[in-house]
Amino acid sequence: MARVRDKIVVVTGAGGGQGATEAQALASEGATVIATDLEAPDLGDGITGREQDVTSEEGWRELADWLRAEHARVDGLVNNAGIALRARLLELTREDAERVYAVNVLGALFGIQALVPLMPRGGSIVNISSAAGLTGYHGTGYAMSKWALRGLSRSASVTLGPQGIRVNTICPGFIETPMTATAPDAFRTANIAATPLGRTGMPDEVAGLVVFLISDEASFVNGTDIAVDGGMVAHGGGKALMDAVDAAQGNP
Repeated sequence: MARVRDKIVVVTGAGGGQGATEAQALASEGATVIATDLEAPDLGDGITGREQDVTSEEGWRELADWLRAEHARVDGLVNNAGIALRARLLELTREDAERVYAVNVLGALFGIQALVPLMPRGGSIVNISSAAGLTGYHGTGYAMSKWALRGLSRSASVTLGPQGIRVNTICPGFIETPMTATAPDAFRTANIAATPLGRTGMPDEVAGLVVFLISDEASFVNGTDIAVDGGMVAHGGGKALMDAVDAAQGNP
């Protein structure tokens, strides 16, 4: 299959984990992928690695100039770059709040501003938010940034829709990556307990959706948030109540 054949796609934060898997999935489906990170990724055939700090507007302009010279257009942008911040409300410093916002939100904004002028009709932007952007997640700075990214997506989908450019958001739950591996074991266990499918997710389960949203198969999908979380967000806390009742009644 070649669902994104001949498309030129930029994936940020592609040095490892989820971003690397997304870049490789797109390349395997026929895209020419430009994978960026603080150090240029080396991900194999069909993928060009470039060094990039997504918080730098100048860096985005340089990437846009290079893309214009090399490919003359960009068909897709996956704003995957992000950092975790688990500080709670009363612990959150201004410095940390600004840092996580700069990467998780402004990085995506600058990318859209820089690359949209190179996008033809049919272009697609995918912003990687989080289940934390759909809930009252305890890590305040991270939650703020992921909610804000959803707002950016919605606004951009309205603005760019008339140009034939789609903007959508993916909200992963607990995905097995180097980033989530730094979380306490109790956090992972609690996520599994809150997930109706009873497990964590894998990067390829997000990457498959990225390929779909970049592809022409999703040509009428615009301005939406899609959770990839095993059903964790959907029950709104109801699973804990159901589990408690079942345990009290001796149900398996």
